[in-house]
Parts: sequence; structure tokens; C-alpha cells
Amino acid sequence: MSIKSIILAAGQGTRMKSKIPKVLHKVCGKEMVNHVIDVAKDAGVNENIVVIGHGGDKVKENIPNEVKIAIQEKQLGTGHAVLMAKEYIDDNSLIVVLCGDTPLIKSETLNNLFNYHKENGYKATVLTTKIDNPTGYGRIIRDSDNNLLKIVEQKDANEEEKKVNEINSGIYSFDGKALLQSLSKLSNNNAQGEYYLTDVIEILRNDGYKVGAYMGSTIEELMGVNSRVDLSKAEKVMRRRINEYHMSNGVTIIDPENTYIESDVKIGMDTTIYPGAVICSKTSIGEDCIIGQNSRIENSDIGNNVEVQISTIIDSKVGDNSTIGPYAYLRPNSDIGKNVKIGDFVEVKNSTIGDNSKASHLSYIGDAQVGKNVNIGCGVVFVNYDGKNKHKTVIEDDAFIGCNANLVSPVKIHEKSYIAAGSTITEDVPKESLAIARQRQTVKEGWVNKK
Repeated sequence: MSIKSIILAAGQGTRMKSKIPKVLHKVCGKEMVNHVIDVAKDAGVNENIVVIGHGGDKVKENIPNEVKIAIQEKQLGTGHAVLMAKEYIDDNSLIVVLCGDTPLIKSETLNNLFNYHKENGYKATVLTTKIDNPTGYGRIIRDSDNNLLKIVEQKDANEEEKKVNEINSGIYSFDGKALLQSLSKLSNNNAQGEYYLTDVIEILRNDGYKVGAYMGSTIEELMGVNSRVDLSKAEKVMRRRINEYHMSNGVTIIDPENTYIESDVKIGMDTTIYPGAVICSKTSIGEDCIIGQNSRIENSDIGNNVEVQISTIIDSKVGDNSTIGPYAYLRPNSDIGKNVKIGDFVEVKNSTIGDNSKASHLSYIGDAQVGKNVNIGCGVVFVNYDGKNKHKTVIEDDAFIGCNANLVSPVKIHEKSYIAAGSTITEDVPKESLAIARQRQTVKEGWVNKK
């Protein structure tokens, strides 16, 4: 039996007070709806269908191409939203309905829901939990034998029903054929004037089908994000989960509450992360690394035994045994080799730096190809921009660039050449040469007194 998910993502989210559709707000670097899609995949869902409405074009742009789309032009309730995905519901499929604004749901919970549904022969199963204050949630109403009778929304509940503290998660599993039959019988005769998916449970029960309620989740997992406050709470929970995952896999995180690692990051064992570190996107960090306090690494590949101190690395690569910082800045498309030192206040952009080279401090390296065993002195500037175009500088292996040199690209420094301190180089330097490009010093004694 194939499993399909229908993810409800059509709501406007007015309490977010945002131009961005609610489900596209990010939790630990990933859109909420994409968290839900990924969890569904991990739970064995074969096909995901996202129901879009408000801001639908933006939502469509930000979800994987293989995800199917259904459109709910008017938001007439959850039952109506599922009905918009009718063409994807097969008689022989297991359908799970998920909410695009509940990013904390776990794949293990969905697997348990599916197993409970199949083992008990239910046509519909709702995921539930119990909370101390159920105000605002739909209530799970059971009969005298503890079987699921119906789900009652807060606005439609009587005083006795409001006392029930078992609540509806908004997550369901259905047999496809039974779901299709019951959707056609939905009515909007309720306080909201909407087509409730919850009513499907009572319809199926009245038609003689078995329906169930699986109390197998926590309120934390079911947290819906409806405001910026909710978003911050979800972020905190997700961040804790991510940090605990890495620690359980051999990563030392000195202060988990002040370490910010996004969901797609990979970190090798025996790496240590210091407080204030922000590690984003699809960054991969190897083993035995040190990521110092207040460093930011985004969408970059860091090798083994690398030390990064108070530095920023974006869309770049750093080879094994290299050191970065403090206060270094690796801008996009920087490829740093092995055993390289990029020291304090060095900026690298769109450049390759070979193994065993070093730029220890206060230099700018832009649009360059730097070979192996190259020394770049303090204050060196790669002058790569002529006002219209960027040009490339090439430094071959074993070259030595003295302090305060300017390399005006396009220029090539051949292997084992030396650039004298303070030189401005505008022409290629041959192999094993010394280039001096500065005016001879002149001293005018007594000049101050004559002035």
C-alpha cells in the first residue's frame, strides 16, 4: 500500500503580520512546510501533495519540484482543503493529512500512527494528545467503551465537551476510498460556516466504519505556529533537538542554549563548538575541528582538524588542518587548501589558495589563484577591480609576497619569485625573480625648519 500525504498550507497566517506566507517562515533555517515534507519522507510517504492558497506561487517556488500541488482558492475549511487534493487520493492508498505549520512533528510518531491505523483495521485514525489547558483545540469525544465517537471544535463544543482534555492534533490517517466517500458528505452547518475535516470521523462512524484515536504524541510535537512568538518557541525546541542530535553523535557543544545549528548541517565526531557559533544551510564540518565563539559558517565544507576562530565563512571550502581567523572573512567561492593559515582580518573572495600557504594578517585576496607554499605578507592587496570588470591574479608555488604590496590584476607571479615590501606590481614577474616597484627613498635634511 502506497502512502500519500496531503499537507495543508493554504492559510494566510494573519497573526504572523508578514508579507511571507506563514508556512514559509523558517525554523532553524528551513521553511516550516519543508520540515513537514522531510518528516513525511522519513516516515515512508511515497508522494507529498501540498495544498496552497494564500501566497501560493511563493510556496510553490520554495518546495521541492517532485511535490504535487493542489490549489484552494477560497479557504473554506480543512475538509474543503483536502477535497481540493481529490485527484491525488487513490482508493488503495493510505492518506496522511498533515499541517504545514507544525514543523516539530517527528517521523517516528507518524510511523506509529500508520502502524496503529493498520493493525486495528481503522478507516480513519486521528493523532491525539492530552494537555492541561485544552482551550482552543478540538476535543476528542469517546464513547463509554473508550472508542472514538467524534471530534468537536472549540466553538461548537458544549460545556461538558469543553472539559475534555484530549485534543485533536490536526493530523490524520485515512484509507483512501473511505476518505473520498466521506468528503462528498461534508456540510458547513457549524459555527464557522466551514467544511471541517473533523466531521469525516463522525461520518465514517455513522456509516459503520471503524475509526480510532491514537494518543501517541506530545503537545510539543503538535505545536502549531501562528505568530512570531510561536515561531520563536518552535525555533528553540528545534534548536535543542538539533544540538542534542549532534552531541549524541560525538560533537562537543559547550553551551547548547547559545549555539545555533541549522537542520541540514553535518558535523563529525570530536569537533568542539563554542558559544555563539552560527552554522547554517548545508554546511559540512569534519572531525576534530574547533569552531570558536561567535563564528558564522554558511553553506560551506570544512575539512578535518580545522580551527575557526571568530570568523565568517560563506559558500566556501576549507581543507584539512587549516586555521581560519580570528576575524577572517571567507566570502563566496573561496577554496582554501590543506595546512593553510588565513589569519586575523584577512578577507578572501572567489579565490583558490593552495596547500601550506599562509596569509597571516590584514590582507585582501580577491579573484586569485594562489599556489602552494606561498607567503602573503601583512597589508597585501589584490587589486582586482578596474571600475568595470574584475580581473584575476595568479601566484605560483613557493612565491613570497612582501608586506604592503599591491598586485594589480591581471598579473602573474611565477614560481619562487619574491615581491619586495611596498611594491605595486603591474606586470608579470618571471620565475625565481625579485620584483621591486617603489620609488627610491629620498631624505631632505632640515626640511621641517625651512618650512
